[in-house]
Amino acid sequence: MRILFTFVGGLGHFDPLVPVARCAESAGHDVAFGSRPSLIPTVEAAGFRALAIGGDAGKPPTRTPLRAVDRAREDRDLRERFVRRGARYRVPYIVALCSEWQPDVLVCDETDFGAMVAADRLGLPYASVLIIAAGSFLRAEVIGAALDELRAEHDLPPDPELEMLSRYLVLSPFPPSFRDPAYPLPVTAHGLRPAMPGSDGSSPPAWSSVRPGSPTAYFTLGTVFNLESGDLLSRVLAILRDLPLNLVVTVGPDIDPTDFGPQPDHVSISRHIPQASVLPYCDLVISHGGSGSVIGALAHGLPSVLIPLGADQPMNADRCARLGVARVLDATDVSPKNLRAAVSTVLDDPALRRNAERLRDEITALPEVAAAISLLEQLAAKKQPMISQ
Repeated sequence: MRILFTFVGGLGHFDPLVPVARCAESAGHDVAFGSRPSLIPTVEAAGFRALAIGGDAGKPPTRTPLRAVDRAREDRDLRERFVRRGARYRVPYIVALCSEWQPDVLVCDETDFGAMVAADRLGLPYASVLIIAAGSFLRAEVIGAALDELRAEHDLPPDPELEMLSRYLVLSPFPPSFRDPAYPLPVTAHGLRPAMPGSDGSSPPAWSSVRPGSPTAYFTLGTVFNLESGDLLSRVLAILRDLPLNLVVTVGPDIDPTDFGPQPDHVSISRHIPQASVLPYCDLVISHGGSGSVIGALAHGLPSVLIPLGADQPMNADRCARLGVARVLDATDVSPKNLRAAVSTVLDDPALRRNAERLRDEITALPEVAAAISLLEQLAAKKQPMISQ
């Protein structure tokens, strides 16, 4: 079986597809990834064949001032950038790629609307992998009309209920109880265990024992919104490094750790560290509330302090607060007083940790990723919706 994986964004869109692709290769299937050219090195570094979709437009990433969270603005960005511009641009390239490479099934991240429209146009069965933990970001009232415009351009019927997003198979690497109950999973959704926690086999990092007996905190603003955070990285770092913690910070590939100057021994700053190399040694996570960061923390039973910046992060933060696994701060209002109080609460409140551990156990009980391969094999053979039992 030939499986074409596609993703529309950066690491947050690519990483959730990787475990499924690895299992498919292990099962003997032919796997390739379609991505924009600038991400081909990322795909190849992960060990996969990479195929270009379109070109790269725009300027190199730069840091921009912090803006207050504006959910209406994020809805507009989703509609205009991901549907009206991004998906419209991608459809002809993905149609051409599929015609050339001839996959039996396509697997895309849930925001790769162009891939789904292309597959619908070709009559190619496809699966989506969820990348938005709360489930409330993709709404018909936000993107439905724009998607129908695109579908009409390719002689496809209207889809007012967004059935396209779950037509055949949805793979969900999130604990079911985390999803907003107002947006239940579709009948074609099948739960999968995300990349499992635990050490990657290397020796404990040096920073894990700089302050023996002190808790360890991991601080990240991800790999996209870190560039849209203004002075937030510096501001939070200045507060956290004065607390009695071992502190591990990742700033993303486009920011130089040396920009933050010399640090005390108990502070470690890197561009990137795999979660399996850091989270097993941590006691709490301070993050922007991206789905990967939130679920990574919960997979290790860790509570969080969340500072949402945009996209689905405010909705993830809402769910974390409701489920009692995090304290949430306003990015424009982070101060020594409220951040120290949030960190202290998360470390000292046993209920927060118990709730996080409950979600960890729910994640552990999900089917292993290998279960997805049988579903994809059936989908390629039957070309029919894979209804969950």
